[in-house]
Amino acid sequence: MRRRASLVLLAFAVFFTALSPLLRWYAFPRLVKIPPSQYQEMVLEAKPATLLDYGTLQAKRVEKVTIVQTLKGNVEESEKIERSAGRDVVVWDSLSYVQGPDGKMVSQIPERYIFDAHSQAPVHATGEMVDGDAVRREGIEFKWPFLTEKRDYQYFDAQARTSAPIHYKGTKKFRGLDVYYFEQTIPWTKVPYPKKMPIPGVDATTLEKQTGTTRWYTTKRMFWVDPVTGGPVNGEEIHREELRGGTLLGGRDKVTAFAGHVRMRPDYVDSTVELVKSQRQLVLLMTSYLPWGFLFLGGGLLALALVLEARGRRPRAPAEEREPEPVPA
Repeated sequence: MRRRASLVLLAFAVFFTALSPLLRWYAFPRLVKIPPSQYQEMVLEAKPATLLDYGTLQAKRVEKVTIVQTLKGNVEESEKIERSAGRDVVVWDSLSYVQGPDGKMVSQIPERYIFDAHSQAPVHATGEMVDGDAVRREGIEFKWPFLTEKRDYQYFDAQARTSAPIHYKGTKKFRGLDVYYFEQTIPWTKVPYPKKMPIPGVDATTLEKQTGTTRWYTTKRMFWVDPVTGGPVNGEEIHREELRGGTLLGGRDKVTAFAGHVRMRPDYVDSTVELVKSQRQLVLLMTSYLPWGFLFLGGGLLALALVLEARGRRPRAPAEEREPEPVPA
């Protein structure tokens, strides 16, 4: 009986031991993914800031500039691309809406970001764009991969329409989480005008061609990223824009269009941290808790099976040394 029990325990030990790496290296990359219908809103503020009054073309110091960013999963488009790509795809339609202290629009830039639901690598398909212009992204945007590594990544800059390295700068504590800190600096770069801008009597899409005035931009981008989910829990930018040359400025060489230190609003930081904390438990379940638990369980069952097998093989005492068995009445 002991021998049969030890064989059963041995079978379970082999099963759970084999299941441990299978769950981590086979199931996790295929099961854990970004849902196609995700919706997220983020509010960032620059307080105070310098902002160009497009009516007078004079830069003014203002109390704050607000940037509202929305990410909305486009399920219909993702399913369409999945059929041709042969893999799980997420399509995010995003909008960056900038408004001044009076609540009026300063600019708005829509984007369509298409990426692999598991790895977050970009997927190049029809519709990938920034402000109506077709782009071909390289690297990441908005989110890092699951199980983020301590290394540099290529990060796509929507203003410049190009990718550049974003550098890992170390591990920090943020709201009780151990996070990876990344920085990216975009030097002064000539960039296109947003297609929607409040410039009286001027079509922003042909502004540079009409006036010869160009738009330039530089930023220092900072992210605090949870390494388990790859989700940023905080983000900041030291951002500057200028208009240079041409007839629009009335003989001036350049004028500041926007300058400020952009930070996530505290209540959105709180909600983002809570969201990431809840999601990281699901990722840890697949990458740490269950694989290690199954490995230790398999080891324990193996040890128990060996003990039972050893006891079953122990030689019995000689007949004369054994106590006489009781005779039934």
